[in-house]
Amino acid sequence: MSGLFFALKNVEKKGKVSVILKFMKKHNKNNNGLGKLREQIDGIDERILELLNKRANVAIEVAGIKREQNLKFHSPERERAILERITALNKGEFPNDALKVIFREIISASLSLEEPLKVAYFGPEGTFTHLASVRHFGSSASYIPQESIRTVFDAVDSGKADYGLVPIENSTEGAVNYTLDMFADCELKIAAEVMLEISQNLLSKSGDRKRIKKIYSHPQPIAQCREWLERNMPAIPVIESVSTAKAAEIAAKDGASAAIASELAAKLYDLKFIEKHIEDNKYNFTRFLVIAKEYPGRTGNDKTSLMFSLKDKPGALYSALVPFKTAKINLTKIESRPSKRRAWEYIFFVDMLGHIDDKKVKKAVEEVKDSCLYLKHLGSYPVGDRIER
Repeated sequence: MSGLFFALKNVEKKGKVSVILKFMKKHNKNNNGLGKLREQIDGIDERILELLNKRANVAIEVAGIKREQNLKFHSPERERAILERITALNKGEFPNDALKVIFREIISASLSLEEPLKVAYFGPEGTFTHLASVRHFGSSASYIPQESIRTVFDAVDSGKADYGLVPIENSTEGAVNYTLDMFADCELKIAAEVMLEISQNLLSKSGDRKRIKKIYSHPQPIAQCREWLERNMPAIPVIESVSTAKAAEIAAKDGASAAIASELAAKLYDLKFIEKHIEDNKYNFTRFLVIAKEYPGRTGNDKTSLMFSLKDKPGALYSALVPFKTAKINLTKIESRPSKRRAWEYIFFVDMLGHIDDKKVKKAVEEVKDSCLYLKHLGSYPVGDRIER
C-alpha cells in the first residue's frame, strides 16, 4: 500500500471522510473491472486466431482438391456468397460494412495460401485504381501496376494477370472514354464493378501552402477540384500528369510542388496534407470495372453491359431500345462513342439491371440484334456495393 493511501486510511479511521480516498477506491474498482474485460478480449482474440488458423488449414486442403480436379483457384461466386451469408447472419453490434472488409481480408489471405491472385491495375502505386483494387481483392493479392489502361487489358489477355481493374466513369466528370474504346478491340469480359467514393487532397512535402509554386495531378482530379483551386490557389499553375501517383512522386521530390491525390498516395510518398477533401462535389464516386476472360454466373442482383452499333436509318436507336422497355428492363447507363471506322458512325454502350442468363434479358438482347449492325455482350456481373471513404 502506498504511503498516501495509508495516510488516508488513518484519516478515515478517525471519522473524517476523504473525497480523495473515495475516488481512489472507485478508481481501483473500475481498474479491476477494466482488467477483467481486457482479459475477456484477450481470450476472444486468442480464439479468433485459433479459428483463423483452422480456416487456413481447410483452405490448404481445398487448394489440394482443386489441383487434383484442375479447378479454378478463385471463385467470385463463392466469395460473394460468403460475404452475403456472413452479413445476413450478423445480428450483433458489429457493423456489416466493417464485417465485409474483415472477411474480404480473410478470404484474400486464405486464397494466397492456395495461389495468390495476380491483379493488374492502372498504376503506379497510390492511384485510386490501386486503392479500389485492394478494397475489392484484399491486401494479400499480388498487384501488378501498369502504365496505361491498354496494358492492363494486355496483361489479362496474355495471362500475365488473372484480373485487371480500370476506371470507367466518375459521377462528376463522366465516362473514361479510353476504357470504353478498349472494349471494342478486345474479347475480355467485365467480371465485377467497384464503386469507390473519391476524396481529393492537396499534398506536399512540407504541408505549407505558401511554398507551393506548381500543382500536379491527373486531368480527372483537376476537373473535380476546379472550383476549389480557383478560389484558393488562383495564381498557381495546375499541370497535368499521367496519374495522381505520378503527381505525388513529383511533389515528394520538389518542395515547391503540390499534388492532388489520395490519402494512400500521401502515405506511400511521405507527403503532408495542405488541405483535405478539396473536391467540389462531396458525393464524388468513381466506378471501376474488373476485367477477366470470363464473367461470373447469376447472383440475383446483377448488371449486364452491352455494346452495339446501329444501322443508319431514322429511329434506329429508338427501335433498339424498345425491347428493353417492353421487357421492363431498367437501363442504368447509355453512352455513345465514335466507332473510328467510318465518319459519323457511333458505338453505344449500355448497362442494364439483370444477368444475360435471365430469360427476359436474353430475349430482349436477341430482339435488339435485329436493329444492330453488330452487338457484343461485354459481361454480366454483381451490382457493386458503394465503398465509402
